[in-house]
Amino acid sequence: MTTESDKASRPHGDRRRSALLHALDEHLQDSSLDSITIADISRAAGVTRSAFYFYFENKAAAVAALMEDMYDQAFVATGELTGAGTPAENIEATIRGLFAAWEQHRHLFRAMLDARATSPAVREMWESDRLSFVEPVAEMIRGERAAGRAPDGVDAAALASVLLELNDRMLERLALGGPLEREELVAAVVQVWLRTIYGRTDA
Repeated sequence: MTTESDKASRPHGDRRRSALLHALDEHLQDSSLDSITIADISRAAGVTRSAFYFYFENKAAAVAALMEDMYDQAFVATGELTGAGTPAENIEATIRGLFAAWEQHRHLFRAMLDARATSPAVREMWESDRLSFVEPVAEMIRGERAAGRAPDGVDAAALASVLLELNDRMLERLALGGPLEREELVAAVVQVWLRTIYGRTDA
């Protein structure tokens, strides 16, 4: 049961949590997750170390909380799969939207990769969030097959999972850098999606 005192204290608590996340985000724009201390975050947020631990188990958990906005943007991008354009246009819009969301928060994505490597809880959250995208993509594939626009093939959910794994890997390349430019990555991923789902690139 929520008491009046709980209601009164919640806005202050929410402000402290928001301040901690903002401080972490600011630090990550200039420093790696490993080099940032909880004291750094707490000091920048104007709260105590104990306040940090009230909200977050560790830095990895705080990074995971920061990722929530990125996942919201990714869900918006996934909605483009069933847009009004051609399949090729819809898939390209989806991939571009996903890449744009991650590129906007590249510093945070790099921190998330570090957190995922060290925290089982964050790895579990990462997998859970990725799996939440599987069914919307699988449903799109089933719909295209039922409409005769895509050929039958392997289980749609398995196919969706593999395509999303590809996206994850390409987003990692975008965040960490590599031999391919962003536009090359986008074009390659779009081609793989089209050929995998439709068997051609002019869908």
